[in-house]
Amino acid sequence: MESKDNESLHEFEDEILSIPEMKGQKSQPIQALGEGSFSGGLQARGNKMWRNAVCKSIKTVVFSNKLNMLMPFGPLAIFVHIFTGHNGWVFFLTLLGITPLAERLGYATEQLAFYTGPTVGGLLNATFGNATELIISIYALKHGMLRVVQQSLLGSILSNMLLVLGCAFFSGGLVFQEKEQVFDKATAVMNSGLLLMAVMGLLFPAVLHFTHTEVHFGKSELALSRFSSCIMLLAYATYLFYQLKSQKNQYVPLNEEGAQNEENSDDDDETPEISKWESIIWLVIMTSWISFLSEYLVNAIEGASVSWKIPISFISVILLPIVGNAAEHASAVMFAMKDKLDISLGVAIGSSTQISMFGIPFCVVIGWIMGRPMDLNFQLFETATLFITVLVVAFLLQDGTSNYFKGLMLILCYLIVAASFFVHVDPSAADAGLKP
Repeated sequence: MESKDNESLHEFEDEILSIPEMKGQKSQPIQALGEGSFSGGLQARGNKMWRNAVCKSIKTVVFSNKLNMLMPFGPLAIFVHIFTGHNGWVFFLTLLGITPLAERLGYATEQLAFYTGPTVGGLLNATFGNATELIISIYALKHGMLRVVQQSLLGSILSNMLLVLGCAFFSGGLVFQEKEQVFDKATAVMNSGLLLMAVMGLLFPAVLHFTHTEVHFGKSELALSRFSSCIMLLAYATYLFYQLKSQKNQYVPLNEEGAQNEENSDDDDETPEISKWESIIWLVIMTSWISFLSEYLVNAIEGASVSWKIPISFISVILLPIVGNAAEHASAVMFAMKDKLDISLGVAIGSSTQISMFGIPFCVVIGWIMGRPMDLNFQLFETATLFITVLVVAFLLQDGTSNYFKGLMLILCYLIVAASFFVHVDPSAADAGLKP
């Protein structure tokens, strides 16, 4: 009985399906239902994976470093500027807000270098390694604050060579008191040579100015500065080519150099923490946010100098470099305490070389494009300070060894420099275009 009923049921379904209209009406809802549920499931799954990836990236970049606790001070500085206009507090809060952004900018650059290889990675480090200083300098150039540009770049060089390197030597020497730490002397000598070349580029325009021996007064000094800047940029490009091609084993990006020194340790297996496109996106975000805050920082410099009753030269040479050098300072000390002085030296002296041979000439060229008379005449006091600093550091590095006493000497030298700029008033501030 049941078999007959089943047969009649199948016959009825076949008859229904044999009618074209009924066949279409039955199959279309089933097909639409299947496709809709499948595409909806894929879309929901894709959205969930995308949200998880974004959350993981934010957690890795933003919440993995205690220094990032300073990030809220950036928006706070904007609110203080809008509601109170107190330049002293705006400058201080902006300074705190930019500091973790500078460190994260370096982190994103190192992550991107994992995917680009040593050559492009080295160029990225050269470009973004001191991006914070360059961004602040370009905004200061835009406002015509030429002396702030000169002094902040000079201060970054002095901070890296004396404070950062001194703290690295001092902390490494305290940890390894039973032995004398060593580093690659050839690398240190080459960087010292480049720094002396930068001093020469800064010295001749200053001498030309103070001896009044210009062929065309006020013009020869600027023309010489622009010509020397182009030569320095060419020399730095050649140095990068030599560093990344001719001496691959000695000169490698920071992350790969660390791995090279740790071949027999567990830390050798360094892998990127974020993807290539995540690194690029974070680079854009950090650079944009630093650029936005730099506008407030530069506008508040003069007001902060008045409210705090300290010279603008001290703010430019001592306080502003703290922003860009926070990451270098921490990493140089960390590597020195792990007995990896070659990396510490690359961070401190390498950064000074980047600023002196790339950052300063680059700002001269940018000022040339903007129509600003930015030159290499850093005035006698600043040029003499840089010259003596390079000589002191070159003498301490010539034997290829380090101890805590050498580090202490460098730190004490930096304190003398800081005190000198605290009592130094720039006599040519108005003439050099401190105000737009």
